[in-house]
Amino acid sequence: MAPSTQHYWIVSIPTENGNRGDVFQSLKSRIASSNRDYAEVSTFPIPAFKIGTLDSLVSQSEELAKIDAQFEGTVLKVVEVMKGVLQGDEDKVREQCVVNDKPVDSYLTSFSWSSTRYRTTLSIPELSSTLTKEMTSLDIDLRTKYSQYQQAKGNLLTIQRKQTGNLSTKSLDGLVHKDDLVLGSEYMETLLVAVPINDQKDWLKQYETLAPMVVPRSSSKLAEDDDFALYNVTVFKKYSHQFSQKCREYKFVPREYKYDENALENSQKEQKQLGELEKKLWGETLRLARTSYSDAVTAWAHLKALRTFVESVLRYGLPPDFVSVIIKPYHKQEKKAKKELDSAYSYLGGPAFSEKKSKSRKPDDDDAAIGALEVEYSPYVFYSMVV
Repeated sequence: MAPSTQHYWIVSIPTENGNRGDVFQSLKSRIASSNRDYAEVSTFPIPAFKIGTLDSLVSQSEELAKIDAQFEGTVLKVVEVMKGVLQGDEDKVREQCVVNDKPVDSYLTSFSWSSTRYRTTLSIPELSSTLTKEMTSLDIDLRTKYSQYQQAKGNLLTIQRKQTGNLSTKSLDGLVHKDDLVLGSEYMETLLVAVPINDQKDWLKQYETLAPMVVPRSSSKLAEDDDFALYNVTVFKKYSHQFSQKCREYKFVPREYKYDENALENSQKEQKQLGELEKKLWGETLRLARTSYSDAVTAWAHLKALRTFVESVLRYGLPPDFVSVIIKPYHKQEKKAKKELDSAYSYLGGPAFSEKKSKSRKPDDDDAAIGALEVEYSPYVFYSMVV
């Protein structure tokens, strides 16, 4: 995802008729205390939503899981756009990865449900639909803008390449003048050929014999760089194709060229216009990506809250009575923090969970282990975000 990514865990624990504050402090003492300092723990308040039937909750849980994966993918895409615009500069990308103009960490660890944006009077399917529409819209808008920027950038690079390189590829506008060409003749025309710098003697010896009807002594050097020299030569039009074919056989490079006295001026004007357009779209794309990242992470966090609520009701029953927190595990302390949580709340999963954990093999790779934390079953509600 973005450079220096951070893992966050959203966890809910049933209060079981206990005091919510006590439950929170108990959880915190397990992984954020002086003797077990593995993470930062903050409240993650989730409002009470409208609850339908148990069957509907199961269906909603499955649908929310699919949407969750889509939202994660959208956040990843936004970051990739930032990388493309900022040429992979990770420090600059990280500067743009903010939510409501503040660091992502500050937003997530002080999360509160936006009731004005997502009214809790709506049903869970209505809320998930609203979130999905928002995410789909920003994804389409950003992809469209980024495509416009890429096209403008590509057009600019194309015209810039024409102005650079050697005489076998670069634009000849400004190098070839009217007096260098035979123009307006019914039978003859001037061809331009890029000759390798070390093969000029061969060219001067051979060009008159490469095809019939080549005008003798009609070739002269017009320009030169480190790799090629540009020569003109006058031939009869009916033998132009044959002459060009022979040039290629001898490693001389025929150049396609049509004289236009305004070509250089028009080319410079076009390059300036493309440069201005590319710069304009660069700024617009970056600003939209920054806004899109903020909106995408906001929508994703709200979806996580919605998913945590549904899963908590399914696991812990009605009425909803649980404490939800967001955990920021420290680097290389993720496995210890997860182990402590599993140990403290293994009773929620029953004897089968404890037996399963005792038989499970620990992955050797830390990153693989961290990535597998949400995939494996936890006795409590557990979801992760990586931003």
